[in-house]
Amino acid sequence: MDWTDLIDAAFDVAGNSNRDNRAEALRTVEANVVPDERPVASTAGRHPDHFRKGVLVLTTQRLLFLKDGKPPVPVPLSAVTDATVAKTRLNGEVLLVVALTGSHRFEDVVKAEVFAEQVRAAARLVRDASAEPRVAPAAPAASGAELLDQLERLAALHAAGALTDEEFGRAKQRLIG
Repeated sequence: MDWTDLIDAAFDVAGNSNRDNRAEALRTVEANVVPDERPVASTAGRHPDHFRKGVLVLTTQRLLFLKDGKPPVPVPLSAVTDATVAKTRLNGEVLLVVALTGSHRFEDVVKAEVFAEQVRAAARLVRDASAEPRVAPAAPAASGAELLDQLERLAALHAAGALTDEEFGRAKQRLIG
């Protein structure tokens, strides 16, 4: 998946066929990409300060909200502690992303439960990757149950799109040895 595919998918979900808006969103994302950042998923939703829907873009490092060529609202995944979904009559499915940088609310989010799981999985992956490696003199080998749990978590991340096939394979090899 590349940035164009990600933006197109989000605009399709939002029901927005305006080519100028898509092009502007793509320019905004590409202008704000940080090194080694790759697209993961996208959906449509509204920020409480905006009337019309925008695009929620999940990358390997951040969650971005894009709207009408305005600067993106970034939420670093390393700061995300939780992502939950509530359903309301007035605002549809509401995605609440809690981060060390503050709380972020997005309303009328399309497929919010799936997107929230993708945010949680990507945030866990970023936190795990940035964690200090623990050096123990003689670390005991993981038990069969622990190894199975870790493999299941990796498979869930892969299925959610947070890990590429290559990343999944490398992580699995590290676990198995």
